[in-house]
Amino acid sequence: MANHRTIMCPSATCDEGALLLGRVAANGNVAFATKRVALDAGTASALRRAGQPERAFRFSSPCARSGCAQWGRGRCGVIDAVLETPQAAPTPSSLPACIIRPDCRWFIQRGTAACLMCRYVVTDNADGSISGPGTLAREL
Repeated sequence: MANHRTIMCPSATCDEGALLLGRVAANGNVAFATKRVALDAGTASALRRAGQPERAFRFSSPCARSGCAQWGRGRCGVIDAVLETPQAAPTPSSLPACIIRPDCRWFIQRGTAACLMCRYVVTDNADGSISGPGTLAREL
């Protein structure tokens, strides 16, 4: 029997079936969820009606690979951009709790370095950008 592992994107959009990965706290860092909670259609719709849910929350869905604008050279460009940008934020000394780490695209691709910076990444699909530690802003 083949093992069909689902690799998860840690910066997905607010859609039905997405997992709530965390919320963006007042300090701009992500406070990660401790339990897997999938959005139902009503919750996803209510969050979208409230406006720009990706600015307030982080979501996770299966990685779309080449179906995503961030995919290139066989990898996710988001975490590469975050890790290649000079950091104004301090590097945390411990990994945050994470409900998707074993299956996370960023962790699989860049290891613990991705996990250490993940809390600083905010997805903003309203203007097509991501924000990371310090002054990172990259067009999606």
